[in-house]
Amino acid sequence: MSFIREIIKAIRITLVLWLITAIIYPLAILVIGQGLFPFQANGSIRKNLQAESIGSELIGQVFTSEKYFHSRPSAVRYSQGRKAKPTGISGASNLAPSNPELLNRIVEAANQLRDENIQPTADLIYTSGSGLDPHISFPAARQQLERVARARGVKEDEILTLINKYTDGRFLWIFGEPGVNVLRLNYALDLQDINRQQN
Repeated sequence: MSFIREIIKAIRITLVLWLITAIIYPLAILVIGQGLFPFQANGSIRKNLQAESIGSELIGQVFTSEKYFHSRPSAVRYSQGRKAKPTGISGASNLAPSNPELLNRIVEAANQLRDENIQPTADLIYTSGSGLDPHISFPAARQQLERVARARGVKEDEILTLINKYTDGRFLWIFGEPGVNVLRLNYALDLQDINRQQN
């Protein structure tokens, strides 16, 4: 009889833990996230003036035009924008340092930067540990400043002000390094161009 009682007790404990971890906790996180941090909880998707999604502030994206700052490379390519076909994947590549595919990608990225007269810095040729982070260091943004200013026909000082504005500080003022949010910076440059054309 005590054996059956122990089985019933184990089943009850399993059900209670399942209820807490599979239903109550996820619902609480969902409510807190949507209530206090709706922008971040929904992927930090930046929209343009036409209310079209232009990308996430949290994921590295490819910017090919000379008018834009290059983001930190992402380990995977994903489609952005509401008309784009989503890939549904994200994450690191998990390629070993000796993998020829990884070495070829790094050499290709470094050569492309050299062709643009940009000193290849680590955050412009290597992905982050997660493979997603878009932020680049202030020196990496500074390396691209001349190219972007020339392509947009503006003074470097105007863009430097925006670089400073969209540089996120250290987490809790002590963890990590300051980083330039490339998507926000590039969008601010586009808005600046629109304002200049209207005036």
